[in-house]
Order: sequence, then structure tokens, then C-alpha cells
Amino acid sequence: MQVIPAIDLLGGKCVRLLRGEKKKETVYSNDPVEVAKKWENEGALRLHLVDLDGAFEGEPINSAVISAIVSGVGIPVQLGGGIRSELLVKNALDLGVSRVILGTVAVESPDLVQKMVETYGESIVVGIDAREGIVAVKGWVEGSGRKAVEFALEMQDCGVSEIIYTDIARDGSLEGPNYVALQEILSALSIPVIASGGVSSLEDLCQLKMLENSGISGVIVGQALYSGKFTLKDAIIEIKGQQS
Repeated sequence: MQVIPAIDLLGGKCVRLLRGEKKKETVYSNDPVEVAKKWENEGALRLHLVDLDGAFEGEPINSAVISAIVSGVGIPVQLGGGIRSELLVKNALDLGVSRVILGTVAVESPDLVQKMVETYGESIVVGIDAREGIVAVKGWVEGSGRKAVEFALEMQDCGVSEIIYTDIARDGSLEGPNYVALQEILSALSIPVIASGGVSSLEDLCQLKMLENSGISGVIVGQALYSGKFTLKDAIIEIKGQQS
């Protein structure tokens, strides 16, 4: 199970939002490239980038910063936020990201997801962001009416090789992951799941690690790292210790 640091971009800055709300923004750095290098130096094997402006506006906004991050590190970068067409998928991959995360467009156009998987294979993953078990779209500001588990199964049937599951109510809250919802997703799917939302301690990581045999392949961590609840180095050491 990989520990994957999150870098959320808003106005070219590295920020964290509480439960995805713009008005609850904390700026952690004006230099996201340096943040990316810091996580790489501390042992990250992958970075999770979200173009929050893109998620809210419906098309990528922070491409220049994203390109600089990809060029500035030597580890894979996955990107989500406002990527809602075939052209935007191609543009994102052309920036050098290793994987593109489809969210809103996956709900609205599952046929496009299948086409993108057929074209780009494992470079396409789907992000399922849920509030009380219902998928949210367009920067989490709208509900889709779709149940997260049913939608996850549909994406698996489309050929998606991995799902990123975020519990919106826990995102940025440091309240711990929603293990019940996560277990429901894991039990339904045969493909790996990356968990996101609520991690607040090394104990949370250990508990998630225990679900590895159920299909968890990684955990995205943001607020806990930025607020100093633990270091990335300590998180990686803790996870490795669980493997021995």
C-alpha cells in the first residue's frame, strides 16, 4: 500500500479545503513545485495532484504549474480536476502525468471512460467522490443521485483498473477514514482501490493497511501531512513495519 501525498492547486498555490469547500481554504505554499520536491525527497513513490480551479470551472486551469511539477520530480504524478473530454485527457497526458483521474465526466459519459481506457489503458483511473454514499460531481458542489457502490461497479465493467474513493465528509477533517463506506466499496469490487479522506494519524494508516488484502492499493494523505500530524517518512516507515 502506497502512501500518496496530495497537492491541491487553487490559484497556482498549494492549498487544502475542508470537505471541498472553497470558503474553507488554507494556503500551505505559494510554490507547489517545491512542495512536490519535498514529498519526493521524503520518499513518496507517487503524487496526487488536483486542479481545484479546474474542478470548479470545468476545464483545467493550472496546467503551467502542473507541467512544472511533473518536470521537477522523477516520480509518477496522477492528475484530476476538470478533465471532462477526450482532448483534455490527451492534453493532461501530454503534460507528462502518468495517470488521469476522471470524475464528473465518468458519471455523465461512461462511454467516454470506456473509450479512454481502450485508448490509454491503465493511464485512466476514476475518482469516486461520495457524500453519504452518493456520488458528487463538478467540484463536489452537485449530487449525481448515483450510489457510489453501483457506480464503482459500472466503472469496473468499463475496464477501469483502479478506483480512487474519497469520502467528502471526511476530506480535510482529520476525523479518520470512513471505514464502513470504504469496506463496502472494497467488498463490491475486484479491482484495487485508493482510499482518500480523513486520515489523521499513523494508527489510521495501520488500520487501512490491514485492508490491503481486501483491495486497498494506496492511501492519499493531505491535511495530516500539511498540519504536521506525522511526517511522510514516518508514515512510510510505519507501513513498511506492518509488512514485516
